[in-house]
Amino acid sequence: MAHAIGLDIGVTNVKVAAASPAGAVLFREHFPTAAESANWPEVVKRELARIEQRYGPAAWVGVAAPGVARTDGTAIRWMRGRLEEVQGLNWREFLGRPAPVINDAQAALLGEVWLGAAKGARNAILLTLGTGVGGAAMVDGQLLRGHLGRAGHLGHVCLDVAGEPDIVGTPGSLETMIGNYTIAKRSGGRFESTLAVVEAARQGDAEANAIWDRSVEALACGIGSLINVLDPEVVIVGGGIAVAGEMLFGPLRDMVKRVEWSLEGEHVTIVPAALGEYAGAVGAAWNAMREGSGFRD
Repeated sequence: MAHAIGLDIGVTNVKVAAASPAGAVLFREHFPTAAESANWPEVVKRELARIEQRYGPAAWVGVAAPGVARTDGTAIRWMRGRLEEVQGLNWREFLGRPAPVINDAQAALLGEVWLGAAKGARNAILLTLGTGVGGAAMVDGQLLRGHLGRAGHLGHVCLDVAGEPDIVGTPGSLETMIGNYTIAKRSGGRFESTLAVVEAARQGDAEANAIWDRSVEALACGIGSLINVLDPEVVIVGGGIAVAGEMLFGPLRDMVKRVEWSLEGEHVTIVPAALGEYAGAVGAAWNAMREGSGFRD
């Protein structure tokens, strides 16, 4: 069976998924990135060969990775602070085959629109809540990429002009307000992770509840602003923080209803991501098929 393999490259693991053009997910697995070694891309090449030996050669291969992808889909143009070796690496040349490259959050949105929580949607936003905030947007069936490939980095929208700048220089960004990397500072050093805040809030801790409420309110205002600009039919929320479940989605839906521009009482649907950690790999596989690279062994 002709199939595509998607590689979603993360700091800790590379997630792999294979799918048929009809949408059957044939297998999913992961392997360590070995990011502590500068030659970690060789691990990806070796593991891809092992996977194809086991499951058969792929007709298409796609790559998802953090950072800003080049508009021609050959490489990640900009990546700082982690996995810096991915910056400028031409995957087509490195793997010796067509391998279109896409930002990892954009790939996750494609996966969710193809087979996940937003299946069949033509206007959708995805936010991934983790260390920072990743994002992607689709408008009228087209994934937004932008002039330089920056489109969809939704975590860098400004919510507080007087706030501290984030990694790209945006003051008081959504990423700063909700990202796990700032939780120690936002909690006065009491908590080291957002999930610890959630658990304490579940136990009735008043301070944790206040911290969590402020975080969800910031997220709701960010989502409301994005709704007003992009007019999606659905907003998908995924990432590590999303495992808070109804502790997140219950108040988030209520707060977004209060701040979004609603037309005649019609509100945007907010749903948890459905494909989990493999959404990016599935989306990378679909992107490769969409690009029509057509590799044959």
